[in-house]
Amino acid sequence: MPEYCFYKKGNQIVALQKSDIKGATLLIRQGFEKQFEEVSAADEKAALSRFNDIRKEKRIDQHNFRAGAITMPFIGILTAIANLFFRKK
Repeated sequence: MPEYCFYKKGNQIVALQKSDIKGATLLIRQGFEKQFEEVSAADEKAALSRFNDIRKEKRIDQHNFRAGAITMPFIGILTAIANLFFRKK
């Protein structure tokens, strides 16, 4: 399976075979930015589908991390308050 890399300009994303140096140069001249992700896929359509899946998973991971970063201190505060009420003197 060929490896694909991705180029993005605004909302437009183009999958290009990693070995296509001329195409990559042309896209960069048109203002596209090369993305970090690279995938192996049967064709361009499958590569774009996998790229979208990777981006979706990344957004979900970021959301879950943020939710945990907010929730954990809140749980710590509630635990401290509960300890104040139930502490034996």
